[in-house]
Amino acid sequence: MMAIIGMFFQDGLTGSAWGDWANYTASPLRAFENELGVQAPLGFFDPFGMTKDGDMEAFKRRRSTELKNGRVAMLATMGYIVPEYFRFPGYCSPSEGVKFADIPNGLAAISKVPAAGWTQWFLFLGLIEKGLYTFDPTRAPGDYKNAGVLGVPNGSTMTPGEGRNRKLNSELANGRLAMMAIIGMFFQDGLTGSAWGDWSNYTDSPLRAFENELGVQAPVGYFDPMGMSKDGDLKTFRRRRESELKNGRVAMFATIGYMVPEYFKFPGYLAPSSNLKFADVPNGIAAITKVPAEGWLQWVALCGCYEFCVNTPVDPADPGNYGKGKFGYGNMVLGITAEPMQDPEGRKRALNSELANGRLAMMAILGLWVQDGLFG
Repeated sequence: MMAIIGMFFQDGLTGSAWGDWANYTASPLRAFENELGVQAPLGFFDPFGMTKDGDMEAFKRRRSTELKNGRVAMLATMGYIVPEYFRFPGYCSPSEGVKFADIPNGLAAISKVPAAGWTQWFLFLGLIEKGLYTFDPTRAPGDYKNAGVLGVPNGSTMTPGEGRNRKLNSELANGRLAMMAIIGMFFQDGLTGSAWGDWSNYTDSPLRAFENELGVQAPVGYFDPMGMSKDGDLKTFRRRRESELKNGRVAMFATIGYMVPEYFKFPGYLAPSSNLKFADVPNGIAAITKVPAEGWLQWVALCGCYEFCVNTPVDPADPGNYGKGKFGYGNMVLGITAEPMQDPEGRKRALNSELANGRLAMMAILGLWVQDGLFG
């Protein structure tokens, strides 16, 4: 289905299901595919279709904005790095008694620079923007009459040609990288107090409540991509952990239950009243159609009894612990005692293994179901 839709799309655009992009002459992107910044491996990258109307003026305006932001980001990134190794001597603000050495690096500097200093910055940037480097629609985006190589006012210019295009492409690529870099530095600085911040400094993170819990294992550490634990609710976390353990344990049994009948089945009858033998029950999903309704009711009743009568939590702070000892063969209801694990380190290692194996089994049983459903 995916393949034929793709073929229809490719055929409609290029006239062939194996069509060459060069045949799609009606594309508005043709107006920009030879512009600067169209680089491997992505080529002309416009996932939101902002240039699909083919408007050259809008494209130039966006390209000019991209260049400005990239240039500022390159300066800002260097501005984060250089003060780690060098600072100007003397005063930043003599009237306020603020030395350059007194200004911390990164976002913390915002609170140290006097208001008059920020005013000077805005005036300076406004002068550069409106007075020195003014936009000229007859020139290429980012190319200013008064700016030479590296933006030096009234400096030398590069001769048009391959070398110039290569350097301008490099500027775009480096500017894009710098925009990502400075955002990363802001984020890291805001969380940890330093652009090179150590995660251990982020003491306000709600994830601190769970980063030392069982199941936090290499290589991903505490893995919560959906942010379900970001509220730091310990009670909710423990409820989810208990559900994870239960599902993992069931999945381990289910995975073994898929494999064992391939090699062994009980002799005799599963349902004598229905004249149904164990040997007559197929493996996998097909077994659902063979087991009588009474059998399913027995299973539901057994699982319900087990859940509500046998699986009684021992300690709310220890999800999944029902006082059954090693391998869960103990049963407080039936008076069967089981030896608990005494070694704390060994117990932690064994419980981590159970979580890891349960997670693997949940993926495995889903894969088995899909494979079974597709191929029988």
